[in-house]
Amino acid sequence: MRADATSRGLEIDVVSRPTAGSLEEAAALLGIDPGDIVKTLVVRRHDGDFLFALVPGGRKISWAKLRSLVGVNKLSMPSADAAFEATGYPRGTITPLGSTNAWPVFLDETAAGRRVALGAGEHGFSAFVDADALVTAFGATVADITDPE
Repeated sequence: MRADATSRGLEIDVVSRPTAGSLEEAAALLGIDPGDIVKTLVVRRHDGDFLFALVPGGRKISWAKLRSLVGVNKLSMPSADAAFEATGYPRGTITPLGSTNAWPVFLDETAAGRRVALGAGEHGFSAFVDADALVTAFGATVADITDPE
């Protein structure tokens, strides 16, 4: 994960964090707002390929918005095993950084311009990164892909 960030010219700060029971608790432990914690969700396209949807805390994927943006009629969440096979990371740790496959990245527009915490590839760690730098490094699409929870 760190090597991939370095190869992309992306500065990250990986920090250890204890297990949290909620989004709010995790944010308090990291000293950030809940919206600055960004979940990396693996989404399966109908053709069997995948994409990464980066969803800020307190928000959920809008399937209709994401389908429209991607230009498909069907998207789904794969099983934990399929997500691991697609990325090399277990659920709860997934990040586009260092993934075994370079799937397209979609960042919800509410995270743009912020320093965010992502999964760091293993439990007990978070990776802080500038969201705009992440977009540049991955050629990611920034769009309205979520709704409030």
